Amino acid sequence: MVLYFTGTGNSRYAARIIAEEAQDELVSINELMKKDFHGTLTSTKPFVVVSPIYAWRMPRVVEKFLREVTLDGSREIYVLVTCESQTGNAVTYVKELCQELSMTLKGFTAFYMPENYILMYPEVKEEQAKASIEKITPRIHAVGKEIAENKAIPIKKPTIIAKMQTGLVNPIFYRLLVKAKGFHTTEKCTGCGKCENLCPLNNIRLIDGRPIWGDDCTHCVACISGCPSEAIEYKKKTQGKSRYYVK
Repeated sequence: MVLYFTGTGNSRYAARIIAEEAQDELVSINELMKKDFHGTLTSTKPFVVVSPIYAWRMPRVVEKFLREVTLDGSREIYVLVTCESQTGNAVTYVKELCQELSMTLKGFTAFYMPENYILMYPEVKEEQAKASIEKITPRIHAVGKEIAENKAIPIKKPTIIAKMQTGLVNPIFYRLLVKAKGFHTTEKCTGCGKCENLCPLNNIRLIDGRPIWGDDCTHCVACISGCPSEAIEYKKKTQGKSRYYVK
């Protein structure tokens, strides 16, 4: 079973290829979260989790989801992450989570894909994004083949600097930046409701045809990146920036 969490589509893109190569079931964590699923997921093959990295660690909502469901059948798991360039100390937290879940980590690796956090970083031009995806796609296929053959994927040991990066930055990222306050719509909003449908935490509600954000936000930026009218902004940080979204 290939489980994936995604905001702008990077992890979904990778997960689809992995599932195809491994001839395995593809399951959206986003959809399960929206349904408040806390049941049992069963797989005779090793589980595969594909997730982005937020401030050099797997998103807290993904860790929470994996703790609250029951993974039945195989006791092996691969964790594949998507990020722009660095994973920091993410693997250490993944190892701790696997130990907590009584799972054996069979492999951990990263796929370097276009930067999508436009709330902080510059926009990625369409040509750059396309080139980045084309470059990483063969490697995703290769990893999928390794998983299909039940091979272990080497796990690199994080450096001291990487450990410091995650330990210092990740808590600050959540404490100071991960807040829904700041999201708003412009006059381009049509009230289509796509942002409400995309939000994995059901944190957006349409009221009088306009989206209203609650307090439960993970900054996956699915709403702002997936809006077909590009009508959602975050404070003034995203104004004038093109959106990145992989369908």
